Amino acid sequence: MEIQEFYDPATFTLTFVVFDAKTRDAVVIDPVLDFDALSASTSTKSVEKVAAFVKEKQLNLHYVLETHAHADHLSASQWLHKHLGAKIAIGARIREVQDTFKGVFNLGPDFKADGSQFHLLLEEGQPVSAGTINIKVLSTPGHTPACVSFLIDDALFTGDALFMDDYGTGRCDFPRGSASDLFDSIQKLYALPEATRVFVGHDYQPQGRAVAWETTIGKSKERNIQLRASTKKEDFVAARQKRDATLAPRDCSSPASR
Repeated sequence: MEIQEFYDPATFTLTFVVFDAKTRDAVVIDPVLDFDALSASTSTKSVEKVAAFVKEKQLNLHYVLETHAHADHLSASQWLHKHLGAKIAIGARIREVQDTFKGVFNLGPDFKADGSQFHLLLEEGQPVSAGTINIKVLSTPGHTPACVSFLIDDALFTGDALFMDDYGTGRCDFPRGSASDLFDSIQKLYALPEATRVFVGHDYQPQGRAVAWETTIGKSKERNIQLRASTKKEDFVAARQKRDATLAPRDCSSPASR
């Protein structure tokens, strides 16, 4: 199994193409659709780079895997479905997120909050096969109730649950977010073998360091500045809630909003 990363500096987002070089089976995790706030327009510059890689390697793209519904960027999953035929999969609790924001944005009775916009709704422990690629789904709520992480061989894709060791974890103050749930979710991840590679959904490059996207469970347990193996739940929840209270509610793509 091979992993190719793509970094979108506008939203600090990591997109991953995971593929089997022999069979050419592949999945894409968390693709970005570019959005210009000034013109209120979208473009496909970022996702076209992903598509070009898929075509260059002659990959058979089975799924776009979403770790969660993103507040800080638009997803390019529908574009990849349209242009490359990939099915879209997301955590089954997306229905809770849809129901919540249907009221927040007054979307009206025609908006379906049943997850029918996606091809596959994923449950905890559900095995997903993309040809020769076997994916295990881990429910990791906290940032949102629908957050999931994907375990593929020894690689764990954590979305907004767990970031690089020098940055910490995802915020938990969005509707139905929960610092308590996030603590429990990360304990589930910390129970994995310490050599498990961790691939994060964002990197905010603290102190201006170079972009990074890979750590391990062992390193996270020892070094994560917000949640180590020794961190008590009440301490994490208090610290996470205190930090979240200072974050900008809308400018989610800014490092200061994390």
